[in-house]
Amino acid sequence: MNTFEAVRIVAAREIRVKLRDKAFLFSTAFFLLFALGATVVPAMFADDAATVAVSGTAPPALAAAGLDVRTVADDAAARALVRDGAADGGLLADGTVIALTDAPNTLVNALSTRPTVELLDPSAVDDTLALLVPMVFAMIFFFVSLTFGLQIAQSVTEEKQTRVVEILVASVPVRVLLAGKVLGGGVLAMGQIALIAVVALAGMRFSEGGGALLTLLGPAIGWFLPFFLVGFVMLAALWAAVGALANRQEDLSGASMPLQILVLLPFFGVVMFNGDPVAMKVLSYIPFSAPAAMPVRLFQGDAAAWEPVLSLVVLAVGALVVLSVGARIYEGSLLRSNGRTSLATAWRDREARRLADLEAESA
Repeated sequence: MNTFEAVRIVAAREIRVKLRDKAFLFSTAFFLLFALGATVVPAMFADDAATVAVSGTAPPALAAAGLDVRTVADDAAARALVRDGAADGGLLADGTVIALTDAPNTLVNALSTRPTVELLDPSAVDDTLALLVPMVFAMIFFFVSLTFGLQIAQSVTEEKQTRVVEILVASVPVRVLLAGKVLGGGVLAMGQIALIAVVALAGMRFSEGGGALLTLLGPAIGWFLPFFLVGFVMLAALWAAVGALANRQEDLSGASMPLQILVLLPFFGVVMFNGDPVAMKVLSYIPFSAPAAMPVRLFQGDAAAWEPVLSLVVLAVGALVVLSVGARIYEGSLLRSNGRTSLATAWRDREARRLADLEAESA
């Protein structure tokens, strides 16, 4: 069995185990329902066209505004419909607008004469989208990487605690075992995001302006996928190393705290500084924040055409360095079962094993 086949078998095992895990299935169902609810429910429960009781002839502007116009005989009939709740507002013969408690803004706007508006920057991003989109990109990367990363760490710790890892290492090299776990976790993470994206895109068909929003988000989403994949692989190796440092599930929370902070800081950085072009430019070239920061800059139109390519290259180089560090810690601590392993011990143990292997090969 070659290395590729061994990695494939380990990855397939990780995928099968997670697909039978109730917690994983529940989290997937929750994210799908959340994506469906965020896009479909507002459209389903949107208010119907406001009903207006009109005394006399209804102005054409009311129908053009999408109002449900009900013509009545006189002002008294219009007032009666509004008092009974059968109409949201009314228009009397003298042009007076009536309502029960609050002024009907839709009716008032339909009757008002709007001034000519000239947009000097029609391509500018809407303020609401400018606030929500950075938060969404940061939340997706943060929650998915944290959820699957913790699952990888728990899987490694469980195998150490039950001594199953000794059987696995006797069958495949340690680095092959690590590669299989990272590959399996990456496939599951990308599969979950793909399902969420399909559900969200289908739900947007029911929402007003969904097509225009999709066109606006298209380039940012297209770049987010490769950034997320490389960033997740980088973090997955660290999560596997954290799981190898712990000897029991109870020790995992303490061992993983530095990594959780490392994931949390970029999330807050993108959310807090998304309106600062200089800060976002810096964050888009830091490997741990680039998967969220660069797609946001693309959405905002602040990035040149060459910048996402350079940022992705920087992220890939950083991922290779982090993978090397994570693999060394993973190898140096995976078979140590005498309590929680420190980073220094795992680092020295891996170097000692490497020198011993070299001496054995030379002998």
